[in-house]
Amino acid sequence: MRTLYVVTHPEATHHVEGVVGGWHDSKLTPAGVRAAVSIAQALRAQVPDGAEVELFSSDLQRTLRTAEEVAELFGVKPMVDRRLREKSYGEAGGKPQEWLDRRFVPPPAVGERMDHDEGVQGSETKAAWAQRIYAVTDEILQNPCEHQIIVTHGGSLTFVVASWIKMPIESAGYASFRAPSGSITTLREDDFFHNRQVVSLGDTRHLDSAKAG
Repeated sequence: MRTLYVVTHPEATHHVEGVVGGWHDSKLTPAGVRAAVSIAQALRAQVPDGAEVELFSSDLQRTLRTAEEVAELFGVKPMVDRRLREKSYGEAGGKPQEWLDRRFVPPPAVGERMDHDEGVQGSETKAAWAQRIYAVTDEILQNPCEHQIIVTHGGSLTFVVASWIKMPIESAGYASFRAPSGSITTLREDDFFHNRQVVSLGDTRHLDSAKAG
């Protein structure tokens, strides 16, 4: 039985400042750090004691800080991979959200969506974004470890899940698996049929303790 836990980092400075995240290297807020502790505790409660665990993280500060809390409880070192980053919004990264909103060209309802030009210089296409997330997810799943944790971003979660269920990448232009910041998505593959299940998507029940604190 393989279980993959996909964490979306909790509240970061770009959330409260109202600026575009993407590759902008924002940090966790104090509330985000408290949430990261709760995430780590929730994961520790789900994984059996003594089980081998692998931990993977995007290289941006907000994900690495989250992964540090997880790493401390499990006694493992995060394997850092920049391919787990959020989508790059090019020159919009770190600018006010309304700056991006004025320039953003949404994809068509019908037609080319994966290579669609969103109208922002340097912005990643959905195709490029999906390809790197699919590639790193596939590499992670080549390892036989039964308990793996990925710390990534809210947007990138969609393509981790799409890769997990083996959705053809050319069909991912319409995919959207929404999950709040600080969530845990649990994915499981059984040893008999080798079916891949989405056990829970975007679970945030563990954040109640962080809010109380």
